[in-house]
Amino acid sequence: MAFIRELNGISPKVGEGTFLAETAVLVGDVTIGRDSSIWYNAVLRGDVNPIIIGDRVNIQDGSVLHTLYKKSIVEIGNDVSVGHNVNVHGAKIEDNCLIGMGATLLDDVVVGTGSIVAANSLVLAGTRIEPNTLYAGVPAKKVKDLSEENRSMVKKNAEGYLMYASWYKDEEK
Repeated sequence: MAFIRELNGISPKVGEGTFLAETAVLVGDVTIGRDSSIWYNAVLRGDVNPIIIGDRVNIQDGSVLHTLYKKSIVEIGNDVSVGHNVNVHGAKIEDNCLIGMGATLLDDVVVGTGSIVAANSLVLAGTRIEPNTLYAGVPAKKVKDLSEENRSMVKKNAEGYLMYASWYKDEEK
């Protein structure tokens, strides 16, 4: 069973159909929508400000979501994949995005709808990523506009995690 901890009178809220891996950690002001998945060793630490996650979002193994005290929050839209070992610190990720493995998003970043942040990229504080684009590098810069094929791949990734989570939920029954 996942580690879920109330802090300062606020308990995490988890939407219907969401899978929480046994070693996932949710603390304080965390809200997760429906049919999402929080994987092994992911930490969502809503101790100093809110973390708000939409529907059909997957937060993959080893990722850490946190905020800056009284200054930033984490907001993640619907149908988003946050890859393995990603750090999201006080950033907003709009709908239908893919954040590649090992990427770091700092405070007040906004990732526009339909975008990809490449693996191991560093998105500096305050960066605004245009919708439907690929950003990569250290620091991350725009590489290209995404084709319909690229955007379809993002959707398939998110759908894949719905399937993977269903395997675990079926085993629990």
